[in-house]
Amino acid sequence: MRLTVIGTGYVGTVHAACMADLGHDVLGIDVDADRIATLSAGRPPVHEAGLSDLLARNISAGRLRFTTSLAAGARFADVHFVCVGTPQRPDGKEADLRYVDAVVDGLVPHLRPGALIVGKSTVPVGTAARLGRRVAAAAPGCEVAWNPEFLREGSAVHDTLHPERLVVGTFSRRADAVLRELYGPMLRAGVPYFGTDPATAELVKVAANSFLATKISFINAMSEVCEAAGADAALLARAIGADSRIGPLFLEPGLGFGGSCFPKDIRAFAARAEELGAGDSVVFLHEVDRINTRQRRRTVELARRLLGGSFAGHRVGVLGAAFKPGSDDVRDSPALEVAAAVRAGGASVRVHDPEALDNARAVLPEVTYTLDVPKACEDADLVLHLTPWPHYARLDPAALAYVVRRPLLLDARGALDAEAWRAGGWTVNTLDRYETEAAS
Repeated sequence: MRLTVIGTGYVGTVHAACMADLGHDVLGIDVDADRIATLSAGRPPVHEAGLSDLLARNISAGRLRFTTSLAAGARFADVHFVCVGTPQRPDGKEADLRYVDAVVDGLVPHLRPGALIVGKSTVPVGTAARLGRRVAAAAPGCEVAWNPEFLREGSAVHDTLHPERLVVGTFSRRADAVLRELYGPMLRAGVPYFGTDPATAELVKVAANSFLATKISFINAMSEVCEAAGADAALLARAIGADSRIGPLFLEPGLGFGGSCFPKDIRAFAARAEELGAGDSVVFLHEVDRINTRQRRRTVELARRLLGGSFAGHRVGVLGAAFKPGSDDVRDSPALEVAAAVRAGGASVRVHDPEALDNARAVLPEVTYTLDVPKACEDADLVLHLTPWPHYARLDPAALAYVVRRPLLLDARGALDAEAWRAGGWTVNTLDRYETEAAS
């Protein structure tokens, strides 16, 4: 099939490359001419495992091209995937839909008869219905459907080519048939397909994100109780995660979630529920958000306590800048927020990250960045582990102890082997368990 993918950020670039890999003829579209030039040269705009090879293979095969012309895209295909961002509005917690609306308005005058616009962006429930009315009035016979994405940054290519489920919300059997044909290889491979109305499809996405965010905040709330009671939050998480009704995933106590999805999605969901008169049903999401934000403050305050009550005059090494491993994304990164607070408190801060330094430098230029872990930790009074890259779990603690001023570690992710680091001469702290001895 011939299709367009409009918006070439994380979701759009991965979706375009993966649809081309399934054999479709794909045209990626973006208003950013520099990004289109980069993609046309086969270079992905983001760090994502497997994406570079996928782009190169499908561009070379002629199945994947890029342009800045929305009109050309409308004339090219009958199926148009909308993958533009829906950030939090600057004046509130609602989702900003200006980019989604602009794409639809730009497509409508040029659509071929019977064209299908398929939203993948995360939107408030009711968006597809609103846009569907607009499209039907301006381009009779054309339709809107919603097909939310569930990819995880760091494994986006795998998640797109081998999804756990496909959720497709349509207003007609014709639209459903088109999308079943498009995803035919996945359906034949046994991927579960949930054909729904668009409102349900929109809600599946935000409900899933809200549940996962709640699970993360729940275990972090428990870690605060563990701190007060002298209990072990990591062992608590493993014990309750052994219950098959609960499961271990997303039960890692630590710094909490960030990125471009969970924080803004739960806020937008709560705001939309208020608009629908159902705000009381998701009031817990406000506390989920507060717990998550509090974890960042707890990390900063514990770091300050470990340094004797003040950051002034101290050197702090930071391991991690991306909001999660496997990605160079620093949007709403807990690691960068902590690093910024430590620097604002008067410490000299050096940050290491294997992939995100350019993006981090653009957001937080006040700290020093390095691709060398020992350099980041050189003469440090405290080392903060803030993004759980596998690379950090393979470090030699004894060797690293020689470069610091004081071998004092705050593992805010609880992901390092504490006993191995202690054996290497370090004092190891986590958010629920820490040494009371302060730095001199």
